[in-house]
Amino acid sequence: MNKYKEIFGVDISKDVFDVYGSKKGHDQFKNDGSGFKSFIKSLPEKSLVIMEATGYYHYRLAQFLYKQGVLVSVVNPLSVKRFIQMKLAKVKTDKSDAKAICEYGKINEVPL
Repeated sequence: MNKYKEIFGVDISKDVFDVYGSKKGHDQFKNDGSGFKSFIKSLPEKSLVIMEATGYYHYRLAQFLYKQGVLVSVVNPLSVKRFIQMKLAKVKTDKSDAKAICEYGKINEVPL
């Protein structure tokens, strides 16, 4: 997946979303308009943002990024869960989930 400058995995919840960049590492933003704007300022051009379908929480961020011209992929949470299980990961935090989503996107071709 060399066509993207950087891949970001996002684990989103009610109040915050954790982001893990393939080059930048971990960061966290508020799950609101100001957090969305802060996140988009930190994105390099030609980045891909991947998140799980989580109902209402992912939808707002995905729509915001899409309207700003950012490449976004919303993936099936079960696919990511199975990917994490295959790696035999024992740690389950928002940070580790964001990293796993990033790794999932680096290995698999994800739909935009």
